[in-house]
Amino acid sequence: MALLDTSRLETLTPSQFFTFTLPNPLHHDCYLRGPFLRFAVLDSPNPTTHPIVAAMIVPAHRESDWIFSTESGHRHLLFSTCSNHISRFVLIGNLLQPNSPTNIYVRPPANPSADEEEEKRKLEMELNSLVIALHPKVCFQKGLPVPQFLTYEDNTVFRTTINTYPGTIVGEFLVEDVEVETKPGSKKDFRRRLRFKRNPNLIQTEVRITPTITTDGGGVRSLNLDLPSLKKMNQVVFKVDTSVLIPSYLNAMVSAIFLNALHLDSRIQSGAAPRVLCLGVGGGALLSFLNTRLGFQVVGVDCDRIVVAVAMQFFGLKNVGDSINIIDGDAVKLIEMVAYRLRQQNTLDLQVHVGWLDSKFDVLMVDLDASDPRYGICAPPPNFVTEPVFQTARSILTDHGIFVMNVVPLNQGFYSTLLQQLKSVFHKVYEMDVENEDNKVLVATLSPLPSHDHYNALSNKLKQVISEAYIDSIKEV
Repeated sequence: MALLDTSRLETLTPSQFFTFTLPNPLHHDCYLRGPFLRFAVLDSPNPTTHPIVAAMIVPAHRESDWIFSTESGHRHLLFSTCSNHISRFVLIGNLLQPNSPTNIYVRPPANPSADEEEEKRKLEMELNSLVIALHPKVCFQKGLPVPQFLTYEDNTVFRTTINTYPGTIVGEFLVEDVEVETKPGSKKDFRRRLRFKRNPNLIQTEVRITPTITTDGGGVRSLNLDLPSLKKMNQVVFKVDTSVLIPSYLNAMVSAIFLNALHLDSRIQSGAAPRVLCLGVGGGALLSFLNTRLGFQVVGVDCDRIVVAVAMQFFGLKNVGDSINIIDGDAVKLIEMVAYRLRQQNTLDLQVHVGWLDSKFDVLMVDLDASDPRYGICAPPPNFVTEPVFQTARSILTDHGIFVMNVVPLNQGFYSTLLQQLKSVFHKVYEMDVENEDNKVLVATLSPLPSHDHYNALSNKLKQVISEAYIDSIKEV
């Protein structure tokens, strides 16, 4: 049991993080019912003139969720709060007891009763003195401080962890099935997610799953039950739907192909499938979509072979024939190797080792995030944002190729540098904002774009599988 060193509370120390436990002095039926409470304290890396301390009660049954139980999850919660002026952020939750079930979460009713609301208000009043005691000395200069209480909300109705895995590069990660909130009367929405412990607030991959059951006559029918009920039925099989992209940023990345659709369509009409190189595989949703919905030949590169194996087992990713090929390796080293092969025009030895890398690509898509927890959520990794890397990427694209990148900037300076580097290497740079997300999608072209006035089959297909709103949002930077 972690004890409290009170000296650590007296001053704000940038990025300081520590935890401690106390016997639970509260008596509530709805919240914080455990015999001990876990306190996690995080100081902001950015000092402020007038410090504010805020606290959040960890939702019941989510104490083991990496969002609330790890420093990286705590840090992202701090950065994602509505106030940018919080100097110290405290999480308060039940201390997990040995043998406590940690793999299932059921959200309380969306509309709590008046009694439950009153119970929560009383709880915050009782916690008030404890949270005040966690304030640094500077907060008492003008009297007794008033702490803020924040509430965590997301769209998860039910969550069950399928398994956790020790990744070779990314560290520990998990696969979970969730039921997400839908509009009243709508069909229930079930999804499968991939999350890394190093960035637990970021959903690496999310795909739709459909529960099915084999009937006595040998047919298959879908079921309209909630996820807790379905998980109790051994005969239910969840089918992964790779024909739909859930994350908005992936839809935006695919819509970027519209910029080059005329050239890609001419390639298709000649009998050759467009070639796409995807740096970063995760659960493989993007790769599967590009292949199954658009008929592209896809090469995926990922540094963690265990993540790829899990993607094949649980997310419908296939490494088959001449349509999808997955390569285990570092993204930057891989494109450097391809560039070397293309320069040398003598690739026999290298082809024996990696294959599929004997010609240039029509599209290069980058979906990589930082592996260093000090960066928090950042995409692409800072070491990727260099002119030499972008020059190498350009060199392995066809004359009319496009470079597409998912971006979650550390700050405005990071984003400005990224744009500057891209503009110095490519002909034009385009941007798409991703609705309700921190992501942006950038597209860089090697040559002037053709007119979009002429009909082509690929453009028409894109408009059928991707909302035209994404295509309309493309604008030159």
